[in-house]
Amino acid sequence: MATAAAVLVALSGCASAPAEPSFSQEPNSYVVLLPGDDGHTGAVTVSNTQGTILLDRPMQAVEIDGASIRPKNVSEKQIERDFAGALAARPAPAEVFRLYFRTGEAALTPASERLVAEILDATQRRPAADVSVIGHTDTEGDAPSNERLGLERARWVAALLARHGLRTREITVASHGERNPLVRTPDETREARNRRVEVIVR
Repeated sequence: MATAAAVLVALSGCASAPAEPSFSQEPNSYVVLLPGDDGHTGAVTVSNTQGTILLDRPMQAVEIDGASIRPKNVSEKQIERDFAGALAARPAPAEVFRLYFRTGEAALTPASERLVAEILDATQRRPAADVSVIGHTDTEGDAPSNERLGLERARWVAALLARHGLRTREITVASHGERNPLVRTPDETREARNRRVEVIVR
């Protein structure tokens, strides 16, 4: 089997029209660009003895030490064969949980309370889980106050998870205040969906 080097992000949901030819023979080593967990594809610049090329479409590939810098398409079947070990070893995608507070209270809504058990379960499925707890607010009020409010809510959720037995390698607590709304609104706008704490388990 050919040795390979790759830009590996995720394999799920990848498909594309064959804009370039595929490899006519087994390459010694190549780089292939795959879409991420969210379905979006980034880009990578690759250089070999023949020059430099930008790969920016899913399933595009180029030989590292080949006689050409021309991009080729790689089939899903070939990727699974050549990168079986790397695909099996890649970490599971991050899980994001959004927790909401009851209006005017330091208490979670019933639906958010039920997510606590799911968060703990997600950390237990990973051998060395990293957890980020990030507080968010809407745009009502001034930005510094919202930054503090977001941090207070994040700390409250982190303490709640600890009381329920959270065991993790690392936990990060932060606030984005009103800077990263889930729903874009004008300033000084109440929006319940923006008043949240996001728990990200990696």
